Amino acid sequence: MSNEQAHRKTRVGVVVSDKMDKTVVVQTSKKVQHPVYKKFVTRRVKYKAHAPNNTAGNAENEYRIGDRVEIEETRPLSREKRWRVTKLIERIG
Repeated sequence: MSNEQAHRKTRVGVVVSDKMDKTVVVQTSKKVQHPVYKKFVTRRVKYKAHAPNNTAGNAENEYRIGDRVEIEETRPLSREKRWRVTKLIERIG
């Protein structure tokens, strides 16, 4: 592994959409404390991630809705896609 790859950001999230060709939408969430009210609030972010073995409308996709996956930052692959799915952590269903 080169030195550049060692510093790439990684996130763990849940696949919320697999409708696109070679792309999945992964939602990550974290609990943060509100600065004034001190209540813990869930912050969610959705990332479009490259999944080369997923095809639109295929029931036999590698990553499906509900799966927990790890994504890694990469070079821009399209206008909104800057992440790549690295591994499947947990299969749901």
